[in-house]
Amino acid sequence: MGPPSSPSRGRVLTALLLLPVSMAVSHAAADGLEIRFLGRHSTGSHGQSAAEMPTFDPASARLFVVNGGQSRLDVLDIRKPAAPRALEPIDLRPYGGEPTCVTSHGGVVATTVPNRNKTLPGSVVFFDTSGRLLGQVTVGALPDMLAFTPDGTRLVVANEGEPRDYCAPGLVNDPEGSVSIIDLTQGVAGLGQDAVRTVGFGAFTRSGLDPRIRIAGPDVTVAQDLEPEYVAISADSRTAFVVLQENNAIAVVDLLAAEVTRLMPLGTKDHNRRGQGLDPSDRDGAIRIGLWPVRGMYQPDGIVTYEAGGQTFLLTVNEGDARNVYECFNDEVRVGSLRLDPQAFPEPTIQEEARLGRLNVSRVDGDADGDGQYETLYAFGARSFSIWSDDGSLVFDSGHGFEDTLSRELPDSFNADNASPDSFDSRSDDRGPEPEGIAIGKVGDRTYVFVGLERPSGVMVYDVTRPEAPSLVQYVHSRQVRDSSAAEDVGPEDVLFVPAATSPTKQALLVVANEISGTVALYSLAP
Repeated sequence: MGPPSSPSRGRVLTALLLLPVSMAVSHAAADGLEIRFLGRHSTGSHGQSAAEMPTFDPASARLFVVNGGQSRLDVLDIRKPAAPRALEPIDLRPYGGEPTCVTSHGGVVATTVPNRNKTLPGSVVFFDTSGRLLGQVTVGALPDMLAFTPDGTRLVVANEGEPRDYCAPGLVNDPEGSVSIIDLTQGVAGLGQDAVRTVGFGAFTRSGLDPRIRIAGPDVTVAQDLEPEYVAISADSRTAFVVLQENNAIAVVDLLAAEVTRLMPLGTKDHNRRGQGLDPSDRDGAIRIGLWPVRGMYQPDGIVTYEAGGQTFLLTVNEGDARNVYECFNDEVRVGSLRLDPQAFPEPTIQEEARLGRLNVSRVDGDADGDGQYETLYAFGARSFSIWSDDGSLVFDSGHGFEDTLSRELPDSFNADNASPDSFDSRSDDRGPEPEGIAIGKVGDRTYVFVGLERPSGVMVYDVTRPEAPSLVQYVHSRQVRDSSAAEDVGPEDVLFVPAATSPTKQALLVVANEISGTVALYSLAP
């Protein structure tokens, strides 16, 4: 049952009275960062994955944007960001399936193109900024994301190795995840397959694995179950940090040795602790951010690195993901369908729909003694962003800050679905706002992180100059723009920071690629 057309002040206050904010997050001064909408490019396609991942080439002042629905890279001239101009796109149909990611460095544009049969090896294809083909190499199964090292000598590719199904065991249906390292020290021209070293996870076995690393698939090896999703690289270009989203872990890869040196489990957050709550129901008719006996698996999607005080920090956006689209296997279940251990959950009403009954949790985790009764509930994602030290220690988590901000800034679309932004509360049972894209950059003498919220849309902006005490700056969404024509950016898939030094306007830019609305929005950033 949905809410009235405009949630009352009482409804919003309900959330605040249930759970006072106690996180180390405060609103930054209003004049700390000026964020101004500049312009937009629209592909004209809605709900077709037409604007997913962007990259920027400073020399040509061109944006390259993955248009998965059309199997191409859209190319935008943004010398005038207020009026981005579409150029001839780059057709990727000759190279395989739908592209998944794009990045650029030194005038070279690289994109991942999976095989049309996603269980087979995919490709990385290289172009110059005019769209001329420079080369193509084969990488692992389902290449999902790629990143140049800061020095440009290597390109690192996360090959997700996602299964086709779980109906029959074996590599035919479920390939191994891997990381490909492409040596670019001799340039792209004439690049051969000998420049590619693909690193797998065959050395890791269930018996030797940290139990906090989630292996959920039935009848699979560790290497099959690990699914590399996203890559961040250290400032010295020697180490890659690769998110294993479904496994709730990060792989650390030595790029010089081409070796996975360790797997870092991320653990879980306690949603029953002050400042770390959530709204778990889409059937309560209100915004109710409360404390619940639930453990949130961080399961990040995006990850970036940054340096502060001589240390390397990792920032993750904790979207969460379940394997719930496969024939013969589904690791997701609603709390209301489970048998709960009465000693762990003595309240008989805990499984009501307005309480925890609607929340989607893990079917394969939580029944430690195997008696069919769940002692612990593990939710997918943490509805937050986190800062970690490079050894995997948690430095900061934004708690329920995203949901709290949405309750104040955009109550009519609180935890709404991106396909229908006015579907109030419809995603509270299923990962809430789903933070997905992340970018980081310096404006003036401050460092900011930008987090895209996939479901209700918009971007959360935090000052992370001090990693141990970030501060909320602003929630940016198109409804804040006075021009009504700007209220059309829905479903941000990724965000990109363009520093002032390489910006065509000499002012830092924020680029937001919106998958559902098929739009690319540009903002200026100034201290």
